[in-house]
Amino acid sequence: MYNIDLIEESYKKYTKDLNYWLPEGISFVDLKLLNQFDLLHFQPLRAQKDSPLKIFFQIIESPEKITLINEEFVVWIIPQHHHDPAETYILIALNRNDEEPHIESAFIASGIYNTSPLVLRLLENVLLEIHETEIYLSKLENQVN
Repeated sequence: MYNIDLIEESYKKYTKDLNYWLPEGISFVDLKLLNQFDLLHFQPLRAQKDSPLKIFFQIIESPEKITLINEEFVVWIIPQHHHDPAETYILIALNRNDEEPHIESAFIASGIYNTSPLVLRLLENVLLEIHETEIYLSKLENQVN
């Protein structure tokens, strides 16, 4: 199964200094980001039976966050109600099973962009992009070896 203690330790480490762990920064959900992922037009969910992306997650809820875990990813969804407007932080890490998850991306949704359908569509697209990049990097590594 998953090493929940290691995942929780990783979460604490990453949230302590996100700027260090994500030097390219945290993305803010806005029109530019939605356009980048082609989410300004209605489209059906891409992660279906024929998709290589596994969308089934174990869900762990706590007062602070929701953690989604599968063989490939750990996703932390952290609502921030004390901001006006409310914000949702989404942190995405590659799941290394018994190794520490490796943080890959983070974004913040607020205001009109902080709706569950929009956040879930964006999350799906980001996960698919990371998945495809990992496959590409794996192929390159195999060619070198």
